[in-house]
Amino acid sequence: MTTFQKFSLFLLRIAMGWLMFYAGITKILDPNWSAAGYLKGAKTFVGFYQWLLQPNILPALNFVNEWGLTLLGISLVFGVFVRLSSVLGAILMLLYYFPILQFPYPNPYSYIVDEHIIYTLALLFLASLRAGRIWGLENWCSSLPVCSRFPRLRNWLG
Repeated sequence: MTTFQKFSLFLLRIAMGWLMFYAGITKILDPNWSAAGYLKGAKTFVGFYQWLLQPNILPALNFVNEWGLTLLGISLVFGVFVRLSSVLGAILMLLYYFPILQFPYPNPYSYIVDEHIIYTLALLFLASLRAGRIWGLENWCSSLPVCSRFPRLRNWLG
């Protein structure tokens, strides 16, 4: 990989990390935030998203949403657990995409592809290239004794 390619990958990882961190931390800091409004407007898989609105499920969903985005952002910015967090983040982005999709229009200005699909693809790209090993903490982390004891863990770290 050339220096320019490494630098571009690094910038993509940092930008995606900041985007996700900010999206998550603002939800955590806003005591009135809830996924309920988003879920109530579901246009696809309505039954599934309405099921998630149940009072015993919604608080857990809010927690996973807030902290999932925040931890994904931290993971990408620091370049640690990038492969695992990027795959989980891609799944999260698809879960954001489907409720707003009124096939083939996710919004009035998009046809099939919107920002959630772009985020999904960018996260999968970061996971596939082990982006945390490019100027991130994954090289250090993968050399820890716990990774030597559990080599499969090293595969998911980065």
